[in-house]
Amino acid sequence: MSEFEFHTFGCKVNTYDTGLLQNRLKDSTAAVDSQKKIHIINSCAVTAEATTEALRKARQLKRQDPNSVIVLTGCSAQVDPTLVDIAKEVDLVVANSHKTEIRNIIQSYLSAELKTTQKVFRSNIFRKEDLEPGGGVEKNHTRSFLKVQDGCNSFCTFCVIPYARGKSRSLGVREIIKRVHELVALGVKEIVFTGIHIGDYYDDELGADFTELLKHVLGETAVARVRLSSFEPIEISEELLRMFQNERLCPHFHMSIQSASSKVLKDMKRKYTGDQVRAALDQIKTLVPQAFVGMDVIVGFPTESLADFEETFLNLSASPWNKIHVFPYSERQGTRAALMAEKVEGRERKIRARRLRELSGDRLAATAQKQLGSIKKVLILKNAAHGGTMGLSRDYFSVDIQNQDGISIQGGEEVLAQVHAVGNREGNDPILIAKYLGALT
Repeated sequence: MSEFEFHTFGCKVNTYDTGLLQNRLKDSTAAVDSQKKIHIINSCAVTAEATTEALRKARQLKRQDPNSVIVLTGCSAQVDPTLVDIAKEVDLVVANSHKTEIRNIIQSYLSAELKTTQKVFRSNIFRKEDLEPGGGVEKNHTRSFLKVQDGCNSFCTFCVIPYARGKSRSLGVREIIKRVHELVALGVKEIVFTGIHIGDYYDDELGADFTELLKHVLGETAVARVRLSSFEPIEISEELLRMFQNERLCPHFHMSIQSASSKVLKDMKRKYTGDQVRAALDQIKTLVPQAFVGMDVIVGFPTESLADFEETFLNLSASPWNKIHVFPYSERQGTRAALMAEKVEGRERKIRARRLRELSGDRLAATAQKQLGSIKKVLILKNAAHGGTMGLSRDYFSVDIQNQDGISIQGGEEVLAQVHAVGNREGNDPILIAKYLGALT
């Protein structure tokens, strides 16, 4: 039987989709050629470099094992045909439009039915109506992503993802509740609701938006911890924020803001202003004061003048948040922004990115120092080699628990720990060093 190996690039949604692929292929009877290893590359297309990275991986794998079968799937397979289809190292291209058929496609290929007739499987992604439940569980079955929505109707000028994922569509509340029950039965303690645009979630049958979905999940399941992925500022309502009085909702927000300049936001075709960015961040701080807030920001967008960047910098400097994921703008073929006459020089993009990263680094370091003495509820993820125990707090800090009493702590346990120091890893976020206080009952 052929052996499958998976390689995932890109976002949390892709991580979830790899879990779907693993589930779909784990019982595959691809015994026609037991000598071949099959590599599944689940690609990202958010930037042109992301596609290049996936193809680079394909070349590396083919060099290591020329007899292996390379299957490229995911977003690059959907939106980059001129690069992907001619890549000689790639044996099969299975775009997002055909992911549900990947098992039969691979088996047919191994049976030599398609070797001389068809390599590429791709069709119009906007015809796709379904959203498949399932997905993978992280190591030790402690955390799991659950994709509740896919696709996007926004068509922002810098983004190719709607062409890679199709129109917005949502998994029904009842199907989500069923899946949550299944994950809890597997021992999952934390579920991360994810999607391409989860703020656009809507169940037509029940007339339920994302806030209503959360009410059903918290009221009808026993999942211990629920974490949310990315929102836009105008999707953060008072009703949603007040739900965080339920401690099962992890006080952690990821905001897809991209800029805090009203002019740049308009040129990006975002549906909010710089003032609304600040208002959303202030509202989170008021109603969920203990929350960890991370953000995505693009610098060097084609129409972003130096004054526009300074507006973003000053707006964010005066707002409450904890971390910024900074992305220097990257031209993406197939987007409106790539055709804009204005350009910001690459050197200037790097300068702006460095300034914003320094602001973020200082803010995150200060946030970590404020945790000293605090008591955290920590979900144990894995045992560290040096004898400590690594975990994740509800407010999204990595926590290294120093268990000096030698008490056995198992992966999947949620424990209490008191922070007494802040550690640093080169190139990574701060780690909180904490003393074990006891298991949560």
